Amino acid sequence: MTTSTPEAALSSQLRAQFPPLAAGRAYLDNAAGGLLPVRSIQAVTAHLTQYGAVNAMPSHVPGQAVAGLKVRAREGTAVFLNADPADVALGPSATALAFRVAAACARLWGPGDEVIVSGLEHEANASPWRELERVGVTVRVWHARQPDMRLHPDDLAALLSARTRLVAVTAASNVLGVTPDIPAITAQVRAAGAWTAVDAVHAAPHTLPDVQAWGADMVTFSPYKVFGPHLGALWLRPGLRATLPWPRLSFMPQGEIAGIEHGTLQFELLAGWLGTLAYVSELGGAQSLSRAALEAAYVQIGALEAPVAARLIEGLLDTPGVTLYGPHSMEGRVGTAAFRVQGETPDATAARLSARGVDVGAGHFYAVQPLTDLGVYPQGVVRASIAHYTTVEDVNRMLTALV
Repeated sequence: MTTSTPEAALSSQLRAQFPPLAAGRAYLDNAAGGLLPVRSIQAVTAHLTQYGAVNAMPSHVPGQAVAGLKVRAREGTAVFLNADPADVALGPSATALAFRVAAACARLWGPGDEVIVSGLEHEANASPWRELERVGVTVRVWHARQPDMRLHPDDLAALLSARTRLVAVTAASNVLGVTPDIPAITAQVRAAGAWTAVDAVHAAPHTLPDVQAWGADMVTFSPYKVFGPHLGALWLRPGLRATLPWPRLSFMPQGEIAGIEHGTLQFELLAGWLGTLAYVSELGGAQSLSRAALEAAYVQIGALEAPVAARLIEGLLDTPGVTLYGPHSMEGRVGTAAFRVQGETPDATAARLSARGVDVGAGHFYAVQPLTDLGVYPQGVVRASIAHYTTVEDVNRMLTALV
């Protein structure tokens, strides 16, 4: 007799809300982009149907409605981050927003200043800071220790100095799944008198961001990795926001967060992101968005992901001919696995799996530093990554197809 757990019943109900899953494929490339629930898709369609490309304008009723949408999207994102809406910017991508912050820092720093980039970074939180080398800033790398690819505070301490201005670190590696201790890192950096730039893009689908608890100075994430449309988001510490001299339109006041958004936002995508936040709130048992609802939802997400992630890691370790990179347990990681199959390129493995209805990623995923340190750049790895709607059966299909 088949037994059903509450998590299994919940998984079955929520999977019905993600239309692409109806195709019957095992989607294991969630680190590249999540699937959208019906609520989000309908919100995008409804906005375009009613408003088309109408811009935010105070002079007419449709424009006023669109302007209100922008306000609500910023407020919703602030709830998601546990932040003040005045400190939250939205844009085309986390990468674009990070480059804009780095451009501001280039006006503050120069020769003699130093920046430290962790060895786990996606290039979205590395290349913007390396741009500062053009103005004379020295960029150092805080390498992860092999073989588990974890960051150690002693290694950071050896790099920090009175000249350190910023440390860039991810909340979760987008290729290895490693989750550094962000509050501990930010405390260490703050004690040295520097800022911390946290990339929460890969962490946010699995762990609810909390800029208050993290203690960072800037945080980025991508709603499209969190079951939403293609958007990026940025939070800046209030004191930092007020003084950072980012390039902006001439009429924009210094420090106003809209000044870093650079142009017209994708309003239909803002509507979709609010639809996603409504979906997540309902997952938390609430009919309206609140921090408490999101916290409850992420408890559910954690319960849904735990057995799937464990099966992913354990199954890969038990499969002959497979090399798993990074941690070999679920401690300090999320359900993202980087691996290679003996005698087969990552591209070939991914193509073979996709032909059997299992979709994974292959390549370097912009994770240049960690894969260089592991000796597998630029060819990269196969990456399998789960979300809360992924099932153990999805993972088992991949493991069976690997052999």
